[in-house]
Amino acid sequence: MKHGKKYLESAKEYNRLELYDPDAAIGIVKKTAKAKFDETIEAHFRTGCDGRHAEQQVRGAVVLPNGTGKSVRVLVFARGAKAEEAKAAGADFVGAEELIPKIQHENWFEYDVVVATPDMMGVVGRLGRILGPKGLMPNPKAGTVTMDVTSAIKEIKAGKIEYRLDKSNIIHCPIGKASFTEEQLNENFSALVAALLKARPSSLKGQYLRSVTLSSTMGPGVKVNPGKLA
Repeated sequence: MKHGKKYLESAKEYNRLELYDPDAAIGIVKKTAKAKFDETIEAHFRTGCDGRHAEQQVRGAVVLPNGTGKSVRVLVFARGAKAEEAKAAGADFVGAEELIPKIQHENWFEYDVVVATPDMMGVVGRLGRILGPKGLMPNPKAGTVTMDVTSAIKEIKAGKIEYRLDKSNIIHCPIGKASFTEEQLNENFSALVAALLKARPSSLKGQYLRSVTLSSTMGPGVKVNPGKLA
């Protein structure tokens, strides 16, 4: 992969092989975020899990204390009183069966998170092949299948993010923007790490978080010492 001039310049500003303390790594990532837009700061955790085994699937959600710095659009599948509750709570889109053809045939994806009441999952299930690959399928573990739509919407708008293993057993999560202070990024990163450590599968043998890297959208990765996270 060919990298741009700014990326290569940034990569020279620190030792790419060194394992840094979280606060030092965050400082470097902020310093090397040189794009003209407000870059997203992301954390990448390579785990010792084997996602092929159901009991080692790590998935859940956590509310970042300082939010993500991004405006999140929420779609809620609900009927009747719950639909009205969702609208009152600030959902961007609310509907039921009538949204199915719009998503299936019109390629409609103007939302970032999908929430559904349990009684709507039979309807939403028909969209599994479309929403699933995009990571948009509502899930009880992530708190996006619930009768308490008000709390779900407010938490998502406040900075709730979902974490889960990808096919390579790596977890990728945003922890804020380059414009955040180091303290804000530290608090968000700490909240995410605490949630991941709590979600460690009981059946896992050996090291859980094998490597941790922080990076900005356009910047190089900075390695964090996993031993400093426990």
